[in-house]
Amino acid sequence: MPRPDLLSWIPGAMLSLGALLTLGVSRQREMPLALPLDSVPAVLAGRAGMPVTLSPAETRVARMTSYILRAYDGEEAPFTVYVGYYDHQTQGRTIHSPKNCLPGSGWEALQQTEVEVPTVLGPQRVNRYMLQNKEARALVFYWYQGRGRVAASEYRVKWELLRDAALRGRTEEALVRIVVMLNERTSEAVAARWAERVTAELIPSLFRVLPA
Repeated sequence: MPRPDLLSWIPGAMLSLGALLTLGVSRQREMPLALPLDSVPAVLAGRAGMPVTLSPAETRVARMTSYILRAYDGEEAPFTVYVGYYDHQTQGRTIHSPKNCLPGSGWEALQQTEVEVPTVLGPQRVNRYMLQNKEARALVFYWYQGRGRVAASEYRVKWELLRDAALRGRTEEALVRIVVMLNERTSEAVAARWAERVTAELIPSLFRVLPA
């Protein structure tokens, strides 16, 4: 068991490590996409998506390098897919976590957890949120993808951002979000099946357009 006097050094050591890692932020590289984001197939889970344009105000707040937003209609489980790509991240220009943004737009989290989704690249962990806004309910899957990995944990994402900025000079990353609306024909279980199908197809497609 560590001695008490050694334990007292841990917070300072962690702060020093964080300061050291952030030195790499100033020399990071802007990483262009291997292919345009709209190279991601518009047909997912057998449905064709229609492009949606964000407002200038929304893009100013998000400050992404590029994005796609598509709407997939259907009587059962209508859903949207959003991918926002950042070719590098700096102080004041980082990905905004849906965990913080969604409550600000009126959505309340009823349940939140991480789930494993089978893909051709192996099982991948993503965030699963059940949300409610007045009478509307939605199931959200979201994750962070880039620099060769898929991540759900906000803590892991922040740690890897600092580490890769310092050691590799790279902070590029994409936020990926799937929102499935619930209705009289779409239960939570049905919404989850659709979200899993879309996730399983989207993750490999995105690795083909993201920098290696």
